[in-house]
Amino acid sequence: MHLITTATAYSSPQFLSLVFFTPTPPPFHHLFSLGSFKLPKNSMMNKLLVEVLDASDLMPKDGEGSASPFVEIEFDGQQQRTQTKHKELNPCWNEKFLFNINDPGDLPQKTIEVVVYNYNDRKAGNHKNFLGRVRISGVSIPLSQSEATVERYPLEKRGLFSNIKGDIALRFHALHDDTAPAPSPPPQPQPKHSEIPHVEPEPYEETPLQEINTNMVEEESMEGEKKKKKKKKKEKEVRTFHSIPAPAAAKAHNPQPPPPVVERRADFAKAGPPNVMLMQIPPKQNPDYALVETSPPLAARLRYRGGDKISTTYDLVEQMHYLYVNVVKGRDLPAMDISGSLDPYVEVKLGNYKGITKHLEKNQNPVWKQIFAFSKERLQSNLLEVTVKDKDIGKDDFVGRVLFDLTEVPLRVPPDSPLAPQWYRLEDKRGLKVNNGEIMLAVWMGTQADESFPEAWHSDAHNVSHSNLANTRSKVYFSPKLYYLRVQVIEAQDLVPSDKGRAPDAIVRVQLGNQVRYTRPSQIRSTNPVWNDELMFVAAEPFEDFIIVTVEDKAVPGNVEILGREIVSVRSVPPRNETSKLPDSRWYNLHRPSAVGEEETEKKKEKFSSKIHLRLCLEAGYHVLDESTHFSSDLQPSSKHLRKKNIGILELGILSARNLLPMKAKDGRTTDAYCVAKYGNKWVRTRTLLDTLSPRWNEQYTWEVYDPCTVITIGVFDNHHINGSSDAKDQRIGKVRIRLSTLETDRVYTHFYPLLVLQSNGLKKNGELHLAVRFTCTAWVNMVAQYGRPLLPKMHYVQPIPVRHIDWLRHQAMQIVAARLSRAEPPLRREAVEYMLDVDYHMWSLRRSKANFHRIMSLLSGVTAVCKWFDDICTWRNPITTCLVHVLFLILVCYPELILPTIFLYLFVIGIWNYRFRPRHPPHMDARLSQAESVHPDELDEEFDTFPTTKPSDIVRMRYDRLRSVGGRVQTVVGDLATQGERAQAILSWRDSRATSIFIIFSLIWAVFIYVTPFQVVAILLGLYMLRHPRFRSKMPSVPVNFFKRLPSKSDMLL
Repeated sequence: MHLITTATAYSSPQFLSLVFFTPTPPPFHHLFSLGSFKLPKNSMMNKLLVEVLDASDLMPKDGEGSASPFVEIEFDGQQQRTQTKHKELNPCWNEKFLFNINDPGDLPQKTIEVVVYNYNDRKAGNHKNFLGRVRISGVSIPLSQSEATVERYPLEKRGLFSNIKGDIALRFHALHDDTAPAPSPPPQPQPKHSEIPHVEPEPYEETPLQEINTNMVEEESMEGEKKKKKKKKKEKEVRTFHSIPAPAAAKAHNPQPPPPVVERRADFAKAGPPNVMLMQIPPKQNPDYALVETSPPLAARLRYRGGDKISTTYDLVEQMHYLYVNVVKGRDLPAMDISGSLDPYVEVKLGNYKGITKHLEKNQNPVWKQIFAFSKERLQSNLLEVTVKDKDIGKDDFVGRVLFDLTEVPLRVPPDSPLAPQWYRLEDKRGLKVNNGEIMLAVWMGTQADESFPEAWHSDAHNVSHSNLANTRSKVYFSPKLYYLRVQVIEAQDLVPSDKGRAPDAIVRVQLGNQVRYTRPSQIRSTNPVWNDELMFVAAEPFEDFIIVTVEDKAVPGNVEILGREIVSVRSVPPRNETSKLPDSRWYNLHRPSAVGEEETEKKKEKFSSKIHLRLCLEAGYHVLDESTHFSSDLQPSSKHLRKKNIGILELGILSARNLLPMKAKDGRTTDAYCVAKYGNKWVRTRTLLDTLSPRWNEQYTWEVYDPCTVITIGVFDNHHINGSSDAKDQRIGKVRIRLSTLETDRVYTHFYPLLVLQSNGLKKNGELHLAVRFTCTAWVNMVAQYGRPLLPKMHYVQPIPVRHIDWLRHQAMQIVAARLSRAEPPLRREAVEYMLDVDYHMWSLRRSKANFHRIMSLLSGVTAVCKWFDDICTWRNPITTCLVHVLFLILVCYPELILPTIFLYLFVIGIWNYRFRPRHPPHMDARLSQAESVHPDELDEEFDTFPTTKPSDIVRMRYDRLRSVGGRVQTVVGDLATQGERAQAILSWRDSRATSIFIIFSLIWAVFIYVTPFQVVAILLGLYMLRHPRFRSKMPSVPVNFFKRLPSKSDMLL
């Protein structure tokens, strides 16, 4: 038996396995006689159990973006089918089917054929569309339930032009049924071990994938007898994998050579003709993490039918009606205290809800100017009571009240002007008018589009104090305008160290706010050092910071001497727009750090001082990156004069959330949720809805769009500052990113987005966020032209920022934005801003590295598929297709002017064909792509570790060793790539004189041959040689490949 050893690299970079296999295994009944599968006659497997679990990511076939799939299973002429799952692209069946095995010895020659169809009730005649198929060889069927595992099989195409995707989960095994009749014995006795005919192994051909002929569905469902006859006429090789035990162990247990034990390999479980390869794909994504499309009653969807004026501006949210009460002021209120004073406040009561204004001490003509909003859904009474009371030590005194019948309250909808407040005479408890005392009020019914809505006290926040009420209101914030500050440190003169006998080792320390940078040490140690170093900082408007330039002497280790300092205001730094000339450099005086009591001396003009030569400028032509470029929301330059006109409008409706998890369960509360949305320099924050797991915000916001290739980010947080706590941090619930370029213009997208958060204990779904999104284009020509323009402003390409500065500058910009927004009122907390901007995105994560590796492998799979298709053409797997390719090749060679038109026409046809299968939903967080569902707890613990680490030394050592192991594999791959490149360089470098001589002589011969031979003849000869029939091919590597692999590389020169 010939054994071939191959190294198989799995999708994970951490595993490498050696696999032993035989190209052509012995027949299955011979294995029985060899002893590897000896079974008693009364326990022969006579049943086959096939379990169809689920399928994922099927191709929509019903013309409405969905499918109604069912599965047909055929084995040995027996056929069964599952139930039909209507309108489901990720169906789940969990059905089991039992088939008879007529002859267990003939099981390896059998094939399980699983075909997925779409039930089409609108189609006459044939009511099913082909969705994909899988064929499994009987060799790979386990013979016991313990060996059976769930395997995910990618669905195969029916032909080259089939459009199939997705995979199906199956589990199958053979079993023994005592109630079934015993299988008939074979007609001839089994041969003994010595009578086993010798099977010559065919040369191994590494083609795990195989093209399948294009046949109709009816032709695939043949009768069992016809299939047997066809298989006998045309039989393909079947590979079986064997694990070979160690020789010593084999001798210890059995003096005879041990029989090979069949080892199942999921990626080579195949039948004869249809070669199926099980890819190493992760399990199907949890359906809970998928998008859910909705159809809320929005005015934008109803096209304003039956709507009112609010529909023109607030058409992406559901209308929520509120009762607004504007308490303006009072006058001539009666004195209630013995001293003749009054401490008035107003109590607005509606059912069980009660709002209270702030009380004003000793004021009979108070001014409150507070607005209260009561949700119409929670109205518990038809009578509104507005009572004026006097704040007292004991019980508050009653001053007077005004009653309103809600049936008589007017309705006000923008753009109507605000309702004018009126004076109302106070009444006593009996309903009689008091002698003096009036209050100015305005009462109306409105919606969330009312301009009073953001500042109003809401009934759902009735238990929040006035001091903390601001933390629950909705606000709009703007990031500060950021600039890059360029500081070029050229040289210094006349430095005076304390030790006059030695030359100073001078460096320059430049500080702007909390940003500190150092120049490189001067190459010349003297009192006139030269640096010519350039430092970059981030400055924000208004320019209140100062640039502190300090020259330090570090000649003595551990002792830093300040040789001089200069302070420059950022406001005095000249700006530069685009590629204009840099401002002129200037000489600045360096002042000694002043000691205490030397202020008068500083005022005197210094006769001598050291000098430093600097060039300062504010770069207004750059865009300051404050978020990752992969999902940036703003790409405009800092200078408003360089910005282009907007191309459209983005409208976002934050509708509601559902199934939120209680974040304050320990405190006896549920969740106080609010949303934050960020696009460009505009941040919005919704109001906080208290103590609810299903908040309904229904707030709409608008942004101007300057570039369609940008991303909007929406985050949900739990408010921990409603009780006045300053140390607590708002807890993150989840966030959503939507790329504008994936949205169709003028279409309203309404979906429930899963709120996924990756924590140290694993992936967690904290609920679902209901959003409505619409992108409206206002300048089609500019938007189309935008796709041909650079992504970043011109300065990023003309004078790019050094790579060593970019990450540091981005981090500083994030810190400036977070600090500025946290100083607003109400503050947008630092933890919320950092979560929205992904501050720690650049940190090392093994999980993220695996995700990027799988992304690369997914990209290379397309190239692999093309190479596999071309290999199938060259090896004549499908003779009809190969003949057609021959004809096309001859046409293109004879008419080369058709090559480019054919390529672009083919791309056009593919694009038009794929339009039917375009994504119908905006993108969202993909847990499977992020490798978040199956991540190891230790990897998460490492990802959430602080920097620098705080873990014990043994854990750090283990992670370091793991990182070294991963780095070793990367190092090996890089070395292999370098080896191939060095071999290519060695062709003409005469490192191997014989190889170079052979190549240049061969090149001369080819040059003469191609010169005297028409190019079309050469192309036809080369093409026909590459597409030659397998009968004229050798299984050995070709001569050019052998020649290239023998060329020398520099790997043998490494230490």
